Amino acid sequence: MQKSSGKKINFDNTEIAFRNKSKSELNSAYWLFKAMSSNLLIKVGTPVTNLMLNVGLPIQGIIKSTIFKQFCGGETIAECEHTIAQLADGKVGTILDYSVEGEEEEHVFDFTCAEIIRTVDRAAGDKRIPITVFKITGIARFALLQKIDAKQDLNDAEKAEFEKVKKRCERICRTAFEKNVPIMIDAEETWIQKTIDDLALDMMLLFNKEKLIVYNTYQMYRHDKLADLKADHLVAQKAGFILGAKVVRGAYMEKERKRALEMGYPSPIQPDKKSTDQDYDAAITYCVAHIEEIGIVCGTHNENSCGVLAALLDQHQIDHNHPHVYFSQLLGMSDNLSFNLSDSGYNVAKYVPYGPVKAVMPYLFRRAQENTSIAGQTSRELDLIEREKKRRNA
Repeated sequence: MQKSSGKKINFDNTEIAFRNKSKSELNSAYWLFKAMSSNLLIKVGTPVTNLMLNVGLPIQGIIKSTIFKQFCGGETIAECEHTIAQLADGKVGTILDYSVEGEEEEHVFDFTCAEIIRTVDRAAGDKRIPITVFKITGIARFALLQKIDAKQDLNDAEKAEFEKVKKRCERICRTAFEKNVPIMIDAEETWIQKTIDDLALDMMLLFNKEKLIVYNTYQMYRHDKLADLKADHLVAQKAGFILGAKVVRGAYMEKERKRALEMGYPSPIQPDKKSTDQDYDAAITYCVAHIEEIGIVCGTHNENSCGVLAALLDQHQIDHNHPHVYFSQLLGMSDNLSFNLSDSGYNVAKYVPYGPVKAVMPYLFRRAQENTSIAGQTSRELDLIEREKKRRNA
């Protein structure tokens, strides 16, 4: 087991952060983040790109060689092999994430379910792919989940439709259990999240009694999620299963606030960033205090929170590579966190989204918007790349 060295991690070490990047890859990342630093470009570029794709203009090649290449592993699992190997060279794991969302038809949901199972099959027995992931909206109609969340009565067809959703979810989690591959269920919008939470707890009750397999996701920019995490832990204690908790800040803030304002209900989002940060660090502190009963994936690009978790493990004399603790970032972002953490012996895995270029565009647009909306994210990435380029040329 990896013990503490007593040395604080240096997240500014660009040599470690970018050692798996060639000069041309570093230059490509530099120019991409430079372009993404323009709010106007992202605002105008998103609808224009959508329009060009929808009318069939030949821009997929440009997208694939730029933003897609930075943030995605490929269009298929096979195309992700290069990324899997490259990350593993830096002792960072891969989380294969089939990033097709927002579909409506049953045959698409069945295909997505089968594809998620293929990611589990690919991960089985390969330590380079330690965790897998899926979204409930990848296997279920959004409007159906919304109706259930709102406690509206379902007609017979909708009841049958939801039974299919539950069966898909169970099939995925059962395969994960049988193949011994942990799987995370991603969080989504608040107005469908209760249904997702219920499904996740049902899956944990089924498959987390012997070992940690299923994780639910807790978005700490919601003011109620720290309490939910603690409540779910009590449920797990009583029912005798290990709670899997992926702790994130959140991904739908603008949409959440806008909907709450338009529909006249209190915003579910924290009043300010400080409150989110406090709840985030309180959540990881709680998980570490109950490390044998809770498995945590610390999904964050926040340097301070990574430092807090690293310090907590040392404080509690918990091995850096304890199987119940993972750090996670997105491919193409925050390599200074991922690779410096892995270099210090912590478990780290990057989300590696994949899927047809056109189908993963909603994901890519979110990444571009996230980089412009998170204070300092793009300038931080640019600063680190610039420093590494100077170091190599010195």
